[in-house]
Order: sequence, then C-alpha cells, then structure tokens
Amino acid sequence: MYAVLATTIVSLLSLIGIVTLVLKKTVLDRVILVLVGFAAGVLLGAAFFHLLPEALAISNSLDIFVALVIGFCMFFVLEKALYWRHCHEKNCQIHVFTYLSLIGGGIHNFVDGLVIVSAFLINTAAGIATTLAVVAHEVPQELGDFGILVYGGFSKRRALVFNFFSALLAVFGAIAGYFIASYISGFALYLLPFAAGGFIYIASSDLIPELHKETDRKRSMVSFLFFLIGLIVMYSAKALLS
Repeated sequence: MYAVLATTIVSLLSLIGIVTLVLKKTVLDRVILVLVGFAAGVLLGAAFFHLLPEALAISNSLDIFVALVIGFCMFFVLEKALYWRHCHEKNCQIHVFTYLSLIGGGIHNFVDGLVIVSAFLINTAAGIATTLAVVAHEVPQELGDFGILVYGGFSKRRALVFNFFSALLAVFGAIAGYFIASYISGFALYLLPFAAGGFIYIASSDLIPELHKETDRKRSMVSFLFFLIGLIVMYSAKALLS
C-alpha cells in the first residue's frame, strides 16, 4: 500500500509540464530548444550519475556494460523500426525520438517502482527516504521529458497525457516488485544499464544534433548552458543523496 501510494505520487510529477499550458505558442517556441538542451543534460546525467552507479553498486561484472550496449543498440533498432529513415526535418509531424523517450522513460519509471517497493519491504522509513530520493531526480527529468515530446511534435496536452502514462509504469513496477521480491536485485541489475543505454542514445543521437542546428549564437550558448545545468542538477541530486 505504501509503495503504491509513493509511486502514484511520483507518477503525478510527470504533470509538471502543465505549467506550460499557460504559455503562448510563440513563447513556448522560444524556450523549447532550452528544454531540449536541459533534457539532453538530464538524460546523460541520469545515465551516468544515477542508473550506472546504482547497477555497479550491485555488481561490477562486465554484464553491466553488455546490458548498456544492448540498450543503446536496441534503441537504434527501435528507431529504424519506427521509421525507415530518421526524421530531423522541422515539418515532420512527429519525431521518432519522442517514442524512444517514452520507452526509455517508462523503463526508468518501472525500475523506480522496483527500487521503491524493495525499500518499503525493508521498513517504512527506508521506503520514504527512497521515495524522496526518486522525487529529487524525477522533477528535472519529467520536465525534460515533457520538453522532448513537445519539441518532437506532440501538442502540450498530448505530451502531458503520454508522459503521465509512461510515469504510471512506476506503479506497475512496485506491484511487480512486490510479487518477485526475491528476484528484484537481479532483475533491476539488467534493467538499469539497459535504460541507461537508451538514455545515452537519445541524448547523443537525437537531442544534441538538434542543438547543433541552431544558428543563432546567443540561443546556442543558452541551450548549451541549460545542457550543463541538466548535468549539474542530476549530479547534485546524486551527491546530496549519497
């Protein structure tokens, strides 16, 4: 019960993008590249500062990096399967990386659910502490995910709905983790680097190239600054919670 309540609260964080509904389209268009830069930093930060260290804390086996590479390659294959050729054109209706972001985010949220329920199975205090830790890195990540969806062609309302359903996988992760508690460490061991590989692929193959398309020097510098801020936020969250 506590784990389901905690993951439901975490899932509701995906609605943080609702604040953009009050913005005019012209204003959103001016800040969307900033959100993309921030999202790229958050995704790389989540992969290198959160997911991989958590997996390596369980095991330093080469299998961790094998799962990382498999995740990276799987997202490459998924992108090719969704479109025969990658769409980078401004007039594309929906960019492929939006779906990849939802898949990667869904895996990450599912793993968050596994981690939260495992902590609650230890004791309530550990569960609450773990939930707060998840919230600390979910806020910037969900905002970044929302920015990815809008930039990729989703309307703001549709982005909110899809991001929320992706976030709800945390609840399913908690429920699944409760029934497979004896196997949860091994299960998360491979999901963590797999999701990290997906995040690295999205950031490096899709989002950062989009930042390179900006020709205005000032806007380019601002988007890069927010890319760094995304990295710093995720690193700071990890450092504060260690």
